[in-house]
Amino acid sequence: MSIRKRSRTGVVALAAAAITATVLTGPARAEVEAPPTSHQATKSAIDAAVAAGIPGITAEARDANGVWKTASGVGNRQTGALRGKNDRFRVGHLTSTFVATVLLQMEAESKLSLDDTVERHLPGVVTGNGNDGSKITVRQVLNHSSGLFDYFSDSAYVDTYVLDGYLQHRYETMAHDKRLKVALAHAPVFQPGARHGFSNTNDVLAALILEKIAGRSYETEVRKRIIEPLGLYATSNPGNSVFLPQPSGRGYSKPFFRTQPNRIDDVTEVNGSQIWGSGDIISSANDLNRFFGALMRGQLLPAQQMQELKTTIVNPEMPFTSYGLGIEKLTLGCGTTLWYRDGGTVGWLSLVALTEDGSHQLTFNYNSDWRADDLIAILSAEFCQTPAS
Repeated sequence: MSIRKRSRTGVVALAAAAITATVLTGPARAEVEAPPTSHQATKSAIDAAVAAGIPGITAEARDANGVWKTASGVGNRQTGALRGKNDRFRVGHLTSTFVATVLLQMEAESKLSLDDTVERHLPGVVTGNGNDGSKITVRQVLNHSSGLFDYFSDSAYVDTYVLDGYLQHRYETMAHDKRLKVALAHAPVFQPGARHGFSNTNDVLAALILEKIAGRSYETEVRKRIIEPLGLYATSNPGNSVFLPQPSGRGYSKPFFRTQPNRIDDVTEVNGSQIWGSGDIISSANDLNRFFGALMRGQLLPAQQMQELKTTIVNPEMPFTSYGLGIEKLTLGCGTTLWYRDGGTVGWLSLVALTEDGSHQLTFNYNSDWRADDLIAILSAEFCQTPAS
């Protein structure tokens, strides 16, 4: 069972409900606090999710009324400490949007083309068992149409680093290419470009390509191009550290031990190298809103790269959603179309959603990795209500 697949059960429910019902310039925008009553429906949906079993949720919304923050539930089940409005957390697959943005910036600088083959930038890396980097493009890596096997579908890897073996092995340092080697021990799932098929392997490969082109670490490139220009002071890469910077709560996981399905474990500490390049970034709801808002308003990419970012292909497993380059698109049942990105990793679920022009945003995080089906209720509460006057 892959972390991505676990986290995306919420998107399946979200989509089902939908069917049924340039580089940064200038200073950051001033942040005005929204009236406390302007997001009451969202607050009620968040409280309901906590009442249904999520330990704690932190969230921030932005719209014409200003910035609204809330937190519900506990950040520490042992001490009872409350979840904080400014908590930092592991963002999981939202990391891939940072990577995709940098690669698109590099394309605008003529350092690569999205139609370059993987082989051109990583010669001899993607090979064996029918895998061929000369037939896979950078674009196909970013929109998950490469056909590469998902290393999270390798039973030995999952048993060791995700399920029963997680607590024993979570402090180990992992080489950046280990997950790629696990994936390439398997044949491709389909031919490159045939369709969309999410694979965590693509996210690792994208970070490796970024490093090869940059000639320095992916962490340094993301920091210099995105984190520092936007002033994302709560955003960082952990490297080999196992700790979260403060303020933060604890992260919890339930579905580890198959013989104890209701057991809940504190899984806050994990060596960042184990999710390097695909899920290791640590951030806050505030920073994520600022990043995705700047991205969708065209402050980080020129017009051509924005068009490429938002060129989507249908996800055959969820045909009511479509996948761009590190970002996805969905129309809710009330008719509101959103760009969004969900991110799951052990102990955490995060989601960022915003309108086309970035004028209305919501980011929230669970300090747990279960009950993802509640995501739809929170999104609908925020984006399907009549705006407060």
